[in-house]
Amino acid sequence: MSITTGMKGTATKIVTENDTAKVVKSGSLPVLATPVLSALMEEAACDAVKEGLAEGETTVGGFIGLAHKQPTLVGSTVRAEATVTVVKGKKITLHCLAYDEAGEIGEAEHIRFVVEAKPFMEKAENRI
Repeated sequence: MSITTGMKGTATKIVTENDTAKVVKSGSLPVLATPVLSALMEEAACDAVKEGLAEGETTVGGFIGLAHKQPTLVGSTVRAEATVTVVKGKKITLHCLAYDEAGEIGEAEHIRFVVEAKPFMEKAENRI
C-alpha cells in the first residue's frame, strides 16, 4: 500500500428516476436521494486510492458523515470529488465534495480501510 495524503479521485453520474428519494424510499420527492449521493462519494473515494493499492488489496467503507445541502433534479449531472486527508496504517480518511450544475450539493467525511480482498471475502462467507 502506498496511499498518501493529497491523492484525489472523482466520480460522475447523470441523475435518473431510479436515483431519486421517491424510488429508493429515502423520501417522497423526485430529487437525488442521499444514499445515491453517498454511493457516488464512495466511488470517488475508491478512485482516489486505487493507484496506491498493492495486488490483492482493496478498500471497504467504514464510515461516512454526509451533509446533503441542496436538491438535484432528474437529468442533472452530479460530480463527486474525494481527497485523502489522513492515512493511519490501513485507515484512510477522505474529504468529499459533490456538485451539480448549480454548485455544491454535498460534503462528507469518509473513512475506508485497506483489506486483502480474498481473506476478507472468506471471512464474510464464513459468517453464514
